[in-house]
Amino acid sequence: MISPANPIGVFDSGIGGLTVVRQLMALLPNENIVYFGDTARVPYGNKSAEVIREYAVQDTRFLLSKGVKLIVVACNTASALAMDVVMAHSTVPSVGVIEPTAREAASRAGARGIGVIGTLSTINSSAYSTALHDIAPGARILSQACPLFVPLAEEGMFEHKATDLIAKEYLSGFSGKVDVMILGCTHYPLLRDVISRALGGGVELVDAGEATAKSARDLLKSANMLNQQGARPRYEFYVSDFPQKFNEIAERFLGRKLEFVRKVQIYSDGDIR
Repeated sequence: MISPANPIGVFDSGIGGLTVVRQLMALLPNENIVYFGDTARVPYGNKSAEVIREYAVQDTRFLLSKGVKLIVVACNTASALAMDVVMAHSTVPSVGVIEPTAREAASRAGARGIGVIGTLSTINSSAYSTALHDIAPGARILSQACPLFVPLAEEGMFEHKATDLIAKEYLSGFSGKVDVMILGCTHYPLLRDVISRALGGGVELVDAGEATAKSARDLLKSANMLNQQGARPRYEFYVSDFPQKFNEIAERFLGRKLEFVRKVQIYSDGDIR
C-alpha cells in the first residue's frame, strides 16, 4: 500500500541526478528519497535508444522494489527517449526533466534565443527543441552536443584546465546568439562555473533540478501524497559501481554526510538487487 510516507524514487546514469536530489531536498524537506545511480553503465548519452530504454525499465523496476510513490527520471537522455516505457512499466506516477526544464527556459527567454547543450542522444532526439517549439513556437533554438562533459563531471574535474578548454571548444558557437542556456544533462550543473566562463556574461543558465523538483511537488500535492510527517527524512543511495567515489562526490555536492550508500548488482536478466 503506497502512502504519503513512502519515498520519492530518482534514477540517473550516474551522479548527475544529484542536481535534482539537491533541489528535492530543499523544496520537499519532509520527503524520503531513494536514489539509483547506474555508475557501472554511465554515460547513457552515447548509447542507442534501444539500450537506453532497456536500462530505464530496469531502473524503474528497481525503484518500484523499494516502495516508491513517485519516480523522477533525472536523466535527460532517458527522459528524452524512454519516458513512455517508464510510464508503461511503472505502477506509480512519473516525471521527467525535459518538459519542466523547457517551460522554465521559455519563461526566461529574451530577444536572442535559447541554447541547449546535452549528450549526443538527447540532442539527436530533438526532445528539447520539440518541447520548446510547443511552448514557445517562435523561439530561436540552437543546440550542441557536449559528450565529454559527463566523464569530466564524473571524474570531479570541475576546475581543471582541460575542462575549461573543452568547454570553450564546445560553446564558442553560442557567443552573442542566446540569452538562456538549458543545461540538458543533469551532470552539467556540476560544471556550472566552467560553462558560465566559456559562454561569457549575459547568458542565464537553466538546469533541470529546480524545475523538476517543482513539477514533482505539484504532482504529489495534486494526489494528496505529500509527506506531512515531521520525522527526519531518510535518504538511501544505491549505485551499480564505485560506491566510494560516488559517496565522496555526492557528499561534497550535497553538503551533507550520506548515511546510506550501497552497491547493487545488475544481473544478466536485467534484474537489479
